[in-house]
Amino acid sequence: MTSLDLSVIIPAFNEADYLPRYLPTVKAALLHWESTTGRRGEIIVVDNASTDQTAQIAAQLGARVVSEPVRSIGQVRNSGARAAQGRILFFTDADVALPLEAIAVTMHLMPEGACVGGAIPPLYTPTRFGARLLCAFWDAYRTRKGGAQGVAQFCTVAAFAELGGYRPDLFMSEDVEFFARLTDYGHRTGQAVRIVDELRVRPSTRRYDQWPTWRMWWWQNPVTARLALSSPRFWRHWYQSTVR
Repeated sequence: MTSLDLSVIIPAFNEADYLPRYLPTVKAALLHWESTTGRRGEIIVVDNASTDQTAQIAAQLGARVVSEPVRSIGQVRNSGARAAQGRILFFTDADVALPLEAIAVTMHLMPEGACVGGAIPPLYTPTRFGARLLCAFWDAYRTRKGGAQGVAQFCTVAAFAELGGYRPDLFMSEDVEFFARLTDYGHRTGQAVRIVDELRVRPSTRRYDQWPTWRMWWWQNPVTARLALSSPRFWRHWYQSTVR
């Protein structure tokens, strides 16, 4: 039996420069919910073989740090879930700012047996016009299709276990694939899956602002986003030469 109500899980590879900016927003949202409800949660940062001070900084900022040496984003998220003590899992990224109400609203939606999970949509604000068009396209696409990114997804531990977590063999779109299965599971079991449209999380726009616009359109168009999802070689530039 778990002793906590919520576990926030954050995968991180070489995020020493970004954790001090974004992790405090997660901590503030957690403390806001805890102070108004008397319930308890935790923040877990999964250090994915970082070569910088990611683990040390995460610990200094109050997170519990676990390690996952295998470079697979799905496996990293799953490792965090295995270490979690909460009955609800909330997945976000190391470069995502949460609004203060994010966790309180999420947990309000999760009474026992009524809701199996959901997501908070992102709001990207890149500086370049071409990048803003790309973000607007994906926002409209997700709204129309009902999908959700892994920048802020949540679900019950029971649902996560039943679904087997994220697919560790996918190097892109593992979050979208998981959310599609979570949605199907909710339909089968008669439990709601909620998109929290009244809130937005704010991911970093580092790639959009520092990569050429053509490069973002290449990696994030609907065709490329479905290609060779299980090939680490195909997606190596997305991970290995990304902006840090």
